[in-house]
Amino acid sequence: MTWEYAIIGLVVGIIIGAVAMRFGNRKLRQQQALQYELEQKKTELETWREELVSHFARSAELLDNMATDYRQLYQHMAQSSSSLLPEMSEQTNPFRNRLGESEAGNDQAPVQMPRDYSESASGLLRADRSKRN
Repeated sequence: MTWEYAIIGLVVGIIIGAVAMRFGNRKLRQQQALQYELEQKKTELETWREELVSHFARSAELLDNMATDYRQLYQHMAQSSSSLLPEMSEQTNPFRNRLGESEAGNDQAPVQMPRDYSESASGLLRADRSKRN
């Protein structure tokens, strides 16, 4: 009888082992596939980030070159208009707002900041004297 129990135990153990290998192996394969996909996505993300940084660096360089070229073109047109058309008045000259040497190196245009108050009193806080009497 002990041999029978041993054989039954061996058969049951083999069946349980086969079932465990079948289900366990599928999960292991899924986990490895997901791990591989995760590593692949991380690599793609890092590549995309490097391309993005490179793109913005190149864009900034091109914008800086464009601003410099525009500034040079404007200075050239201002100098040419004053030398080629000396009889043109300052008001009719389209390049009357010439860039000075100090402004030529400045990357930003002069900005006048708006105020958050008015020039004169609005009268909201004054008492109306005609209503008192």
